[in-house]
Amino acid sequence: MTEITVANISEYTGRELGVSDWLTVDQAMIDKFADCSGDRQWIHVDVERAKRESPYRGPIAHGYLSLSFVAPLSMQVGAIPRGAAAAFNYGLDKVRFLAPVKAGARVRLRVAIVGVERKQDGQLIIRSSNTLEIEGTDKPALIAESLALIVPEK
Repeated sequence: MTEITVANISEYTGRELGVSDWLTVDQAMIDKFADCSGDRQWIHVDVERAKRESPYRGPIAHGYLSLSFVAPLSMQVGAIPRGAAAAFNYGLDKVRFLAPVKAGARVRLRVAIVGVERKQDGQLIIRSSNTLEIEGTDKPALIAESLALIVPEK
């Protein structure tokens, strides 16, 4: 496969970049996110209660924890082109949480380039389609379009 660069990224519009490695979303990760975000709702952090009362028969990851995987997992598949001095989160569109990620589940990210906007100052905005898949299920955890602002090397 040809290397994806700042110069040729537009050629990848409409194409899948790839699929990340699997990532295990364990209870420790969920608990740490709860501590950082302040969202300590029982369905995420009270394992015994979630087993008894949750329709999912156990704790689930926060939707925003699942969404936070988009940036690092997209980098695994080359969403940041070679020749970028810096890349910044620019925004999200069309975010939908479709299925819960149960504690202990494995997820991976499927990434495709939707569009590339070249700005007058040489910067790029790359719009990517992201699907966070859950191992063993047909329904993804989430879908989202992400926008990355790319500052090319001088």
